[in-house]
Amino acid sequence: METIVKKFEELTNYELYEILRLRSEIFVLEQNCVYLDPDGVDLAAYHVYLREGGEVVAYLRVIDKGMRLDEVSIGRVVSRYRRRGLGTKVMLEGIRVAKEKFGAEKIKIGAQAYAVPFYEQVGFKVLPNGEYVEDGQPHVYMIYCE
Repeated sequence: METIVKKFEELTNYELYEILRLRSEIFVLEQNCVYLDPDGVDLAAYHVYLREGGEVVAYLRVIDKGMRLDEVSIGRVVSRYRRRGLGTKVMLEGIRVAKEKFGAEKIKIGAQAYAVPFYEQVGFKVLPNGEYVEDGQPHVYMIYCE
């Protein structure tokens, strides 16, 4: 398995296609949530993904503070295969990238409520009064601190 970290302009057309396809498969089709996925934030993000057997199997983006949230953030976390540890692996790499590229001491995420236990296992904590609805899905804000 290969771990890849690239800025938007470094992605090939094929890589971008694979990433957007995976995000759409999970967030739009599987979760039945219609929204505009390419939101402009991708242009300034670091894209972190795992490649196995020629396909993107897990992905996330790391965003500098002020672009989306008041802290450096991680978003669009997705795994093609569940229960293989791919989500954990890509999250740990995303945390590393946030620290290395943006000097993050804190990382904030807007997590789908059902995924809170997953994010807690990699060190995130739910923020008080952080509940909100985005694209029809319940979310909570969570924070990672060293």
